[in-house]
Amino acid sequence: MIRHTVVFTLKHAKGSAEEAAFLKAADILAKIPGVENFEKLRQVSPKNNYAFGFSMEFADQRAYDGYNIHPDHVAFVRDRWVPEVADFMEIDYTPLGRQPVERPRPGGSAAAISR
Repeated sequence: MIRHTVVFTLKHAKGSAEEAAFLKAADILAKIPGVENFEKLRQVSPKNNYAFGFSMEFADQRAYDGYNIHPDHVAFVRDRWVPEVADFMEIDYTPLGRQPVERPRPGGSAAAISR
C-alpha cells in the first residue's frame, strides 16, 4: 500500500470562490482508477503555513504509476495545480513493519501477501 499525501497553499484568498472551485475540481482525482480513500483536508497545525491537504491510497506501485500518468491527473496538474498552488510538499508513505507472509493457496502452493 502507498499513501500519497500533499499539503499545499493556494494563491487564492482564503474563503474565495476561486478557492472553493479549486477544491471542487480536485474531486476528479477520486474517480481515477486505483485511487482509494481520497480525502480533501484542511491543515490546522500552527507549525506550518500550508492550508490544505489531499490524501489517497494505492494498492501498489503499479496503481500509483497509473494514477500519475492518467489523463485526468495530468490535466488537473497542468490546468489547476500549476497555476493555482503557491507552495506545496508531497510525501508518499508505505507502512512500516509489513512483512510478506506465506499462506497456502488452494491446490497446495503458497503465495506471499503483505500483512
